[in-house]
Amino acid sequence: MTAKAPRIVSLLPSATEIVAALGVADRLVGRSHECDFPPEVAAVPALTRPRIDPAKPSRAIHRDVSKLIGAALSVFEVDAEKLRAARPDIILTQHQCEACAVTEQDLADALAEWIGGKPRVVSLAPSTLAGVWGSFATVGDALDLGWAGRELSEHARERVGIIYERLGGAQERPRVACIEWLDPPMIAGNWIPDMVNAAGGRPVLAESGAHAARTTLAKIVDSAPDVMILMPCGFDLSRAVSEGRDFVARPSIARSRAARQEKIWAVDGNGYFNRPGPRLVSSVEILAEILHPDLFNAGYQGKVWEKLTGA
Repeated sequence: MTAKAPRIVSLLPSATEIVAALGVADRLVGRSHECDFPPEVAAVPALTRPRIDPAKPSRAIHRDVSKLIGAALSVFEVDAEKLRAARPDIILTQHQCEACAVTEQDLADALAEWIGGKPRVVSLAPSTLAGVWGSFATVGDALDLGWAGRELSEHARERVGIIYERLGGAQERPRVACIEWLDPPMIAGNWIPDMVNAAGGRPVLAESGAHAARTTLAKIVDSAPDVMILMPCGFDLSRAVSEGRDFVARPSIARSRAARQEKIWAVDGNGYFNRPGPRLVSSVEILAEILHPDLFNAGYQGKVWEKLTGA
């Protein structure tokens, strides 16, 4: 007798992308409001909503998030009634960042009055690029698709390995500051330093596996990056460009080495850098294309990244 395919709820955008990459997006019966890729998941009911207005400027968003977290409140709300109605067998969530997605506590609150057998909860928290690849296997195992998860992980490692091999011809490895939030400024951490290294750069003010760190404009400038890449969390390319131009216009940033060398870029952080999912492979290609245009031309310019200084 064939086992019933599990009904899946994914409350994490990267997990939704992993489920789709494993070929079982049709098993999704619920998602978070932020799960928007691949496009067909838009037809799946959204079971969460934000407690803040994501359209506000960076400083206002940071202030609202800080107030909620400081009051021990979640940034997101799970619709417990809709979650029960979805009748999931497995729920994918995270325990990494209170500000980025639904947390384990959010889910525990939603499941508190659950009647009958509760669904299995699989919580992800990769902090390095190797951890991201490993999470593919974790999700695969949870869905009885361990072979597919391991294959997806291996394919990602191979593609990044090919990029690294091609960088054997690079003459230099520029110092790169990746900015994950613009006001107040924060340096991207976790898997981003690994990606910079894989793409032929040297990350500044960041360490592999460490969470994003708040910093100052002066510290960014004093770190003397050759390149700055703005990848605000949750911002698509157009919004990163819009707010990024104001960031670049600040006097201290305008005097920085990266600005003088006309090497400041904005990227689609929401789609390609903030989420620890399968598209991070493409993200390494994007970084390699920005840092070493003489060696890479993957065609992402104008679609995923745009230069903010110079021609």
